[in-house]
Amino acid sequence: MTHVDPYAHAPRLPTEGPIDLCALVGSSAPVELEIGSGRGWFLVERVELDPACRILGLEIKRKWATIVDDRLKKRGHAARARVFAEDARLVLPRVQPASLSTVYIHFPDPWWKKRHHKRMVLSTPLLEPLARALAPQGTLFLQTDVEERAAHYEALLDASPLFEAAGSSARIEDHDFGARSPRERRAIADGLPVYRLLYRRAG
Repeated sequence: MTHVDPYAHAPRLPTEGPIDLCALVGSSAPVELEIGSGRGWFLVERVELDPACRILGLEIKRKWATIVDDRLKKRGHAARARVFAEDARLVLPRVQPASLSTVYIHFPDPWWKKRHHKRMVLSTPLLEPLARALAPQGTLFLQTDVEERAAHYEALLDASPLFEAAGSSARIEDHDFGARSPRERRAIADGLPVYRLLYRRAG
């Protein structure tokens, strides 16, 4: 019996050349991006809460990129929100400069063994293309429930001349995006700490 890949039609970006993310959601202004959309509920909630929001997601797992993109279409949001089955580390270097207003990274990098650290999304090689893709004063929001990881991300970004803390410190108690990721909601419900960082593109 021939195996049929149920996610062969996963939404993909062009394989070559520059990528205009704004055009994908009909915007002439910088748009929002979620790296690692997972099951997509933050993205769905974000676009439903804010009628002006135009947001894209990058999810490396084709299954979830397909499911979430289809869900957005069924809810009538395809003109303002899409998810693509792509690796942010490969896409961001090709993104048009200054095309992103906010980048969200929720609870990333579940890699605990040292040999797996090369798989981490937020690492030094990503910082330059990430900063380049952000508009002037564009923001990077990152949150995790692992204090050790928060300290690692904070040290990484503090050491980069490409980013600066959005306030006197990058650490914030909460955010005002309206939407929350499912894991964030679980942590809040269970009374667990969530470590949140907010940075701006420097300069």
